[in-house]
Formats: sequence, C-alpha cells, structure tokens
Amino acid sequence: MSTSRSGPFHHGNLPHALLDAGMELLLASGEPGALSLREVARRAGVSANAPYRHYADKDALLTALAVRGYDALAECLSAADGAGGAAEAIPAMAEAYVRFALDRPGLFRLMYAYPCGRSNAEALAAAARCTAVIEGRLAREVPAGRRPAALLATWSLVHGLASLLLEGRIVVGPGGLAELVRATVAELTPVGAGGVADG
Repeated sequence: MSTSRSGPFHHGNLPHALLDAGMELLLASGEPGALSLREVARRAGVSANAPYRHYADKDALLTALAVRGYDALAECLSAADGAGGAAEAIPAMAEAYVRFALDRPGLFRLMYAYPCGRSNAEALAAAARCTAVIEGRLAREVPAGRRPAALLATWSLVHGLASLLLEGRIVVGPGGLAELVRATVAELTPVGAGGVADG
C-alpha cells in the first residue's frame, strides 16, 4: 500500500490513521454529515477504497469517532473530578463538559445528536463510561434514592447550557464562561443548590 505521507500506516496502523484523519475533518467542519470516506482517505493518503477494509460505511467510521469522543470527554470529566469535594468538583466537571462542547462542536454534535451510534454496542458502552464519571461523583454526594434524578437534572442543565452556547442563544466572552457555568450550576443543580443530604 502506498501513501502520500511518510509511512504512517506501518504495522497495521491504518484504522488509527483513518480515525485521525476523520477527526481532523470533523473538527474542521463542525458538521458530521459533511464528512466523507473519500475525503478521509485523501487526507490519510490512501486510496478511496482503503477505508472500507476497516469501516463498512461512513456511519461505521462516525461511530468509531463518537467512541473516541466519549472517551475523551470522560477523561476531561475525570480530571475535573479531582478538584475536591462537591463544591469544587461539580462546577469543575460542568465547566469541563461545556468547554469540551465549545472546543469540539462537530464531535459533540456527533456524540449527542447524530444517530449513527445509538444502536451500536461499543458506542453505547463508551457513552455509559462517560456518564459513569458523573454518576461516581454524585454517588459520593447524593443519597442513593435521589441519584437518578440528580444525574438527570445535572446532566440536562449542563448539556442544555452547552447546546445554547453552541447555537449562539447565549453569548459570553471567553473570560466569562467559567463564571457563567459555575453560577448556573450553583443555582440550579441538586448538589450546587445545597441539596446534598447525609446518607
């Protein structure tokens, strides 16, 4: 197999290189529907048929990209979770979630608005790993009986805020994003509003 790059696919690295190329295109365009396997192949420096050796169609590649996205978001949330107790960790995780969406809008839309991964076991497992980071923090802060509602309320608030910012419904300067996210979380989430109970 020949490539236009300096041998990036040695030792069976083609799937990884195709994902890298797909991620570059996704981040550049901001729109999952605009990505094509032909353009992924061109950017990766392989023939137009090469992607089909590893991905049956565009949806298969997009699903693999969504898995990468969920894993990356889980890492961001886990890092923010190290901020300390709920008073610091919950706002930090919310800010990490919103910043992930704003920094990678195409990937974020793919993960949460594009249908390719909704019935794929690997994508569903990756999404569950991401949600588990939030659940793990809430398990330390919220009584067991309240956790499902607390998760839904917290996730809905933060995801809604990210979506409103992406759609331009809320405009905030770079320096004001942290303040906006943290003030909103403090006001409305079950943890931030002082709803943590013993047990």
